[in-house]
Amino acid sequence: MKENNHALCKDVAQDVAGDVGLVKVDMYGAGSFEVPCGTSPLDLLKYDRIERRSPVVAVMVNNVLVGLDWVIRQDSTIEFVDLESTDGMRVYTRSMVMLLVRAASEVLPGCKVRMEHTLGNGVYGEIDYQRRLHKTDVEQIEERMRTIVQADDPVLINRVPRDQLASLLEGSNQEDKLDLLRYRKASSIWVHNCGWFNDFTYGNMVINTGRLKVFRLRYYMPGFILELPRKENPTLIPEYIEQGKLANIYYESEKWSRILDVHNLVELNELVARGGGGDLIRVAEAFHEKKIGEIADQIAKNLDLIRIVLIAGPSSSGKTTFSQRLGVQLRIHGIRPVPISLDDYFVDRELTPRDENGDYDFECLEAIDMELFNEHLIALIQGEEVQMPTYDFLTGKRSDRVKTLKLGSRDMLILEGIHGLNDRLTTSIPKGRKFKIYVSALTQMNLDNHNWIPTTYLRILRRTVRDYYNRGYSATETIHRWPSVRRGEERHIFPFQESADLMFNSSLIYELAVLKGHVEPVLNMVGRENREYAMVRRLKRFLGYFLPLASDEVPSNSIVREFIGGSCFKY
Repeated sequence: MKENNHALCKDVAQDVAGDVGLVKVDMYGAGSFEVPCGTSPLDLLKYDRIERRSPVVAVMVNNVLVGLDWVIRQDSTIEFVDLESTDGMRVYTRSMVMLLVRAASEVLPGCKVRMEHTLGNGVYGEIDYQRRLHKTDVEQIEERMRTIVQADDPVLINRVPRDQLASLLEGSNQEDKLDLLRYRKASSIWVHNCGWFNDFTYGNMVINTGRLKVFRLRYYMPGFILELPRKENPTLIPEYIEQGKLANIYYESEKWSRILDVHNLVELNELVARGGGGDLIRVAEAFHEKKIGEIADQIAKNLDLIRIVLIAGPSSSGKTTFSQRLGVQLRIHGIRPVPISLDDYFVDRELTPRDENGDYDFECLEAIDMELFNEHLIALIQGEEVQMPTYDFLTGKRSDRVKTLKLGSRDMLILEGIHGLNDRLTTSIPKGRKFKIYVSALTQMNLDNHNWIPTTYLRILRRTVRDYYNRGYSATETIHRWPSVRRGEERHIFPFQESADLMFNSSLIYELAVLKGHVEPVLNMVGRENREYAMVRRLKRFLGYFLPLASDEVPSNSIVREFIGGSCFKY
């Protein structure tokens, strides 16, 4: 291997014309060698030894995600990033949006493209034009996008003085980004250029359009969906699965934004700056209370049929606070909520299935004694008394201690758990006798017209704060576990979300401004030497656009309190 590295170093030195001097590069999959100072990762890409199914779109240099045109001027560790990673898909998606906006501007001159939110394996957006959008418009835009991809136009990045930004972005019909850039203190800004089109973005892009081959654009009234590949198979577009309930929740969130008159981050910052944060908090919390009350009303109307409420959602979606607030609303109707824990129905540890790495898979459905669980549910619903088990996590076995439970006529079982939406968990209970609720934090606010706030950003920031204050985990530990958490969600939660009887959006339009002051000190503890620094750096830059909002006026029963502390509920 050492001989190969020497040969590689010699090849690179001959191929790359750089600054005087050499720097050491430790390249994942190829070993360590020296290269001329000033070498770019693109120059080294031909020495990549990894077999890939998708194009390389970026590179991790010293735990910082950068473009392939980055210049290496110091000893560095580098790892190329393709579409089989979250970072790679993020770069690909951002670049696809730039391609879409340029193509739409060429097909429909003067139009404004607004990317709204993710939906399925794609991104939903709308186009403001002098007339309504037609299906043929979308088809022409897709055709133009493919022409630009075929041309393999370069995507360049330049640092532009702030006083020149207006003329560049106004030419691309992007005045909304100028408003947001007021919150950046730098004297110059990185701007991407593709053909005539200039775009300020919040991260890296591909270096040429030829890397953007896999996509589909289709009409979806009144806008469009930009369908993208998944990292599990980046070579094709999966079949689109309609998610009507999720789309309706996004629509409801957008309606709330209109009522609050906060459509994007600039409007939130302006409201905070003029002292309107307290009113915003109160109205946003009132929306939540009204919605939870309506859910309780719906359950109460069907009390003769519904005897169990099943609540599920991804990590840090606020399920626990939602469950307790729903319980309060049910008590207004004279209904006594009776929580039950799925954890007590774990099989003995040695019987727990193992995952592909040989570790115990406590998240799989088979880790639950479903036969006993359903037997007890049937008995409880029919008014019988049961001896519920208690699981001892220290021994990994069911303990001898049991809990006696019998439901009264106005008692309601409440189960919060990862498998709540999966009917296999409650296979013995008819659909009409159970009520399933999906809880998720679906951000309803954009940074600007082309950049939405990912739901995962809000959830990982929530989790980082909670883990640090309540569980003693550092941001490094939380972010390290995040990919595993996401895999569990993809496997056990998201496939069943449309089967919910009702969806609840737990995000609050003001909360990122509140989280900022709590989470930034925790993120600042992560050093560049940690692999998780790339995510930390991205989150810190993202939070940098928000004006901070004090948490004093956040009520004690707020979902936000589950994460920042000060809740009136016990967890």
